[in-house]
Amino acid sequence: MSQILMNWNPAVGSELVAGVDEVGRGPLCGAVITAAVILDPLRPIEGLKDSKKLTEAKREALFPLIQERALAWCIARAEVAEIDQLNILHATMLAMQRAVAGLSIQPDRVWIDGNRCPALPMPSEAVIQGDGRVPAIAAASILAKVARDREMKELDLQYPGYGIAQHKGYPTPMHLLALRKLGASDIHRRSFAPVREALAQVSAAKTANSASRRCQLTRTD
Repeated sequence: MSQILMNWNPAVGSELVAGVDEVGRGPLCGAVITAAVILDPLRPIEGLKDSKKLTEAKREALFPLIQERALAWCIARAEVAEIDQLNILHATMLAMQRAVAGLSIQPDRVWIDGNRCPALPMPSEAVIQGDGRVPAIAAASILAKVARDREMKELDLQYPGYGIAQHKGYPTPMHLLALRKLGASDIHRRSFAPVREALAQVSAAKTANSASRRCQLTRTD
């Protein structure tokens, strides 16, 4: 896999290869989003690269192009409850399985960004830093990134005060401070340490306040 470069594309008539990537393993809230893409070698897309190295405007411009020109694509997810139940790694693998299963064309082979692969019914291979080396994985990273960023902006309106639109759920100082002040919302991952700590702090503060009120009532009596 070390010879795979960003200008790689399968020859016409060769096996169909899907690229898969994820976005959202590190955030403290929201779903983990994955995407799978089978590119069409007859309809190349200029500018594909790791989504993190593209501006938001460029990602938004490429998003519909990928959907229009790819032979097949699918965006999938694992929800917060699944992340908390399974852990983030296994939830990510589940979301990747869903993305591949959701393709309208079954690929002959799947290349996955990272160092491990989910169980799939076809051959698969992990590609370290694949989103910067394999066009199909880069395309998948763009679909997943745009989809999740859009969702975070919507969740920011539903759960104000956390700054989700700015940090996209990642554990920035702003987000950690909001967690300590507001506690965890329904979309926060309770299996993640900063969220557990914030919940414990809020619970301790409530207990202390309750004890203080009881003490004041006793003195009044």
